[in-house]
Amino acid sequence: MATYEQIFENNRKWVADMKAKDTDFFEKLAREQTPDYLYIGCSDSRVPANEIMGLEPGDVFVHRNVANLVNNTDLNVMSVINFAVKHLDVKHIIVCGHYNCGGVKAAMTPKDMGLLNPWLRTIRDVYRLHEDELDSITDEQKRYSRLVELNVIEQATNVIKIAGVQKNYQKQGYPIVHGWVFDLHSGILIDLNIDFKNILKRIQKIYDLTGIASKHNEDGDD
Repeated sequence: MATYEQIFENNRKWVADMKAKDTDFFEKLAREQTPDYLYIGCSDSRVPANEIMGLEPGDVFVHRNVANLVNNTDLNVMSVINFAVKHLDVKHIIVCGHYNCGGVKAAMTPKDMGLLNPWLRTIRDVYRLHEDELDSITDEQKRYSRLVELNVIEQATNVIKIAGVQKNYQKQGYPIVHGWVFDLHSGILIDLNIDFKNILKRIQKIYDLTGIASKHNEDGDD
C-alpha cells in the first residue's frame, strides 16, 4: 500500500510515462472530452473503470456509487446521465456490477444498516422482484452472484426508463444501454447481453416519455 507521499511520486512517474509514449498526451487530454462511453459502476476500489476496459483517460465518462444503483431520485446519477447524453453525446451507457459486491452482500443481510437502509432498499427490492428465482438457489454464494447480475439488469432498465435516454435514442439511434459484471477472481468482464431494444419496447407501455409509442398505437402501428 502506497503512503500518502508516494502517491505524488507515483503521479510524477505516471506523467513521465505518458509523455514518453506521447509527447502531446496532456495537450490532447486538456481538450474537450468526447467519450463514447458512460460507465456507471460500483465505488469498490478493486474495480477501476478505465483499466478493466483497457481504455485511456478521456475515453470513458464515469459515475460510481455503492452497488452501481440508478435511482430516479438521485440527482447525482441523473445529472451524470443527462450530461453524458445531451452534452457528451455518448453512444453507450454501461451499468457494471461485480461479483463479491459489499453493497449487495449488505442488502442480503437482514439487519438495520442505519444510514445505508434507504440506499440498500433498492437492492432489497430487486431481491423482492426476483424472490422465487433467488430463493430456489440453495448455494448462498451462487444466490449472491445471481443477485449481483439481477441488480445490474434492473439498474440498466432504470437507465432505459429515463426520458432523455429514450428521446435521444429515438432521434439518434443511441445511446445503447448495456449490463456488465466484472469477475474479481478472473479479471474478466461479462456482458449480460441485455436485450436493449426489447426492454425499451416493453417498458414504453408505462415509461414512454417520448410520445412516440402512443403515436404508433394511434396510427395502428406495431
